[in-house]
Amino acid sequence: MKDLKKLLQQKKEAGLYRQRRITQGPQSTELIVDDKKVINFCSNNYLGLANHPTINQAFKQGIDRYGSGSASAHLINGHSAAHHALEEELAEFTGYQRCLLFSTGYMANIGVVQALMGRGDVVLEDRLNHASLLDAGLLSGARFSRFEHASVSDARSKLSKYPEQEKMLLTDGVFSMDGDIAPLAELAQVCQQHQSYLMVDDAHGIGVLGEQGRGSLEYLGLAPSAVPVLMATLGKAFGAAGAFVAGSEDVIEYLIQNARSYIYTTAMPAALAEASRASLKLVQAENARRQKLVELIKQFRRAVAEMGYQLMDSVTPIQPIVIGDSKKALEMSQQLFAQGIHVSAIRPPTVEQGKARLRITFNADHSFGQLQQLLDALDVISKKNTLL
Repeated sequence: MKDLKKLLQQKKEAGLYRQRRITQGPQSTELIVDDKKVINFCSNNYLGLANHPTINQAFKQGIDRYGSGSASAHLINGHSAAHHALEEELAEFTGYQRCLLFSTGYMANIGVVQALMGRGDVVLEDRLNHASLLDAGLLSGARFSRFEHASVSDARSKLSKYPEQEKMLLTDGVFSMDGDIAPLAELAQVCQQHQSYLMVDDAHGIGVLGEQGRGSLEYLGLAPSAVPVLMATLGKAFGAAGAFVAGSEDVIEYLIQNARSYIYTTAMPAALAEASRASLKLVQAENARRQKLVELIKQFRRAVAEMGYQLMDSVTPIQPIVIGDSKKALEMSQQLFAQGIHVSAIRPPTVEQGKARLRITFNADHSFGQLQQLLDALDVISKKNTLL
C-alpha cells in the first residue's frame, strides 16, 4: 500500500500542499476568510453577480415555484419549464441553434467528448487546456495528443497525420491560468481544412468578452458556424452555477441521446435555472461592468509592470504574476493575506514546474481604492526584494 503520510509530507516540503480556507458570507470583493476580513482578488466572479439582488430574488422565487431540488434526471421528469426556457434563451444569446444544460462544466466537457469521440478517433488538445478538457479527451477512448500552446502550425501538423480518422480539436477560449485568448479564427480554419470538429471551452470568456458578453467568439468576430461545439459555464461571470453546451440541432440532440454525464445525473435545481435566466439578462444589459473591468486591468498592469513584476499577456480579468518557485509563490500569497489581500498561489500540477504564480482576478465591483490597496501590498513585498 502507498505510504500516504509520506506522500503528503513530500507535498508540504515541495510547497505543493493545498489547504482549504473557510469563507463566511456571500461572494463579494470583501470576504471573511479564516476569520480575517480581506479584499478578495482570487474569485471567478468577474462581473460581480454572485450576490446580485435581482439574481437572488429570482432564485428565491424559483424555490417558491419549483422547490429546492429537481429530484430526477432531465430525461425522466427533472426537465422543468425553467430549464427549457434557459436553454432557449442561451441559444439566442450565443447565436446557436440549440443549447443543452449540464450540472457542471466538468460534466459538460466529459459528456460531449465521450459522446462524439471514441476508440479509433483522434482528440487533439492545447497543452494548457483546463483539466476537465484534458480528462475528457483521455477518458473518451480516442487517440489523445496535445499541441504546443496556441500554436496553429503545430495543430495543423498534428491534424494532418490523421487524414482518415474522425478528429476533434479542443481548446479553452480564455486560458484559466494564463488569461490569454486562443487563436480561434486560425484554429477554426485549420479544423475546416482537415475536417475536424472544433470545441471551445469558454468558461472564462463568456459574459466577460465582447460588447454583449457573448465571449471569445464575439470578441474575435467569429460566427457560431466557425465553432461547431461551444461549452461555457454559469458559475463564473454569470454568478450562478452549472454549464451549457451550444451547437447545431443535430449536435444537441445527439448529446441528449448519448452524453452519459447528462443522461445519468439529477438535473440542476429549477430555481438555479431561474437565477441563471435573471443573470443572463444582466450580462447582456450591463456593459458598464465589462468596461469597468477594462479600466481596472489597464491600471493594474501599468502599475505592476513599473514595480518589476513579470506579467503574462492577458487582457482578461485573469492577471497572473509569474513567481516561478512554488515555495516563493506560496510565501508571497501568505504575505499578501497578512496585509488583508486574498490572492491564491497557483502551483504544479495546475501549472508547469517552474511557473508557479499569483493568480490575481478582477471583479467589476472592485473599487479603484481596493485596486490601490492591492498595488500598495505588492509594492511592499517587491521592495523587500526577497521573493523576486
